[in-house]
Amino acid sequence: MVQKSKPPAAANPPKRRGRPRAYEPEIALGKALDLFRRQGFAATSLDDLSEATGMNRPSLYGAFGDKRELYIKSYQRYREEARAAMVEIFRQEMPVRQRLERIFASALNIYLSGETGPRGCFTVVTAASEAVGDPEIRAMVLDGLTELDKAFASCFRRAKEKGELSASADPAALAQLASATVHSIAIRSRARVSRKELEAIVKGAIDVMVGAKP
Repeated sequence: MVQKSKPPAAANPPKRRGRPRAYEPEIALGKALDLFRRQGFAATSLDDLSEATGMNRPSLYGAFGDKRELYIKSYQRYREEARAAMVEIFRQEMPVRQRLERIFASALNIYLSGETGPRGCFTVVTAASEAVGDPEIRAMVLDGLTELDKAFASCFRRAKEKGELSASADPAALAQLASATVHSIAIRSRARVSRKELEAIVKGAIDVMVGAKP
């Protein structure tokens, strides 16, 4: 009886792949961001984060570090998304009133979003509280505030150069007023003030900054 010969073994047998990752880091970070933004740092437990992201504690630590590191990564993600939503409005050429109207409308879209209700601004609502005792978070908050002031100041300087503002207008002072308006509507939106009321506040602030419409 003739025996069948066995086929030669492959020289380089394929390696078995490791167990695939059961989560998407960017999606998980977005879930953590939503939770921190809604509840703040202290009120958000690791169990809350685990449930929201679908990751157990070891996986959370492995992907993002401890709770504080995850919070900081979430805040960085928030700032990147907020900056992306605003940057083109600041860059495009348009009358100063139109630019301010679009900036504040975009801010309201961000602050009033949320599946369970308006979430406000991460910086004002939660990061500012953590900045009191955490130097790294404080530096991030101050950097964000300064960045917004500078963007508004540039906006007002261009408007002044184009003759849209009086020769005595102070771009730096107007920038701080514009930033303060952003922070005010962020807090009020969190308190569920209606969009109509917030838009009235914005209109009044713009009238003060650049003059009422004729």
